[in-house]
Formats: sequence, structure tokens, C-alpha cells
Amino acid sequence: MYILKCSDDTFYTGSTIDLQRRLKQHQQGAGANYTQKRLPVELVYHEVFPRIDHAFYREKQVQNWSQKKKEALINGNFQDLPQLSKKDFGR
Repeated sequence: MYILKCSDDTFYTGSTIDLQRRLKQHQQGAGANYTQKRLPVELVYHEVFPRIDHAFYREKQVQNWSQKKKEALINGNFQDLPQLSKKDFGR
């Protein structure tokens, strides 16, 4: 599972069995439609899993996170993740 920072400061989350090949595809504009429009991209985080289905599960989990929660993960601020998971309903 990996996270790319795009040129517009948004994040793209994906999974692959060959990170270097996939990163090269993204950089060449042959990756996802999302990254094609936001080049260049930079690899800012990745996790390794023994099976691709585990990586895919993690990808889907992280894709639903807020920008701030992804930034905490990228920066290694794991202690902030639980608080960033809570919804703020204007209270």
C-alpha cells in the first residue's frame, strides 16, 4: 500500500505488488486518471504486506481517511490517529 503526494497537495492511495514499477507508471502519466492530471507525484509513504489482498484492504481503509489523518500517518504521528478518527458534529 502506498500514498503519493500530488502536485496539487492532495494524496493518492494505491496498492501494488511492485512499488517501483507502479511509481514509474504514475510518474510517466500511465498510472491512475487521478494522478495523470496532478503530475508530478511523490511517494510519501508505503507499507509492505505479505499478500496483495491485505494491501488492498489497507488501501481501502486509508482512502476513506481525511487529509489530516493521512498526514499524521505519513509523518509518523500515530498517537494522533484515534483523535482524527472522531467525527466533529459542531460540538
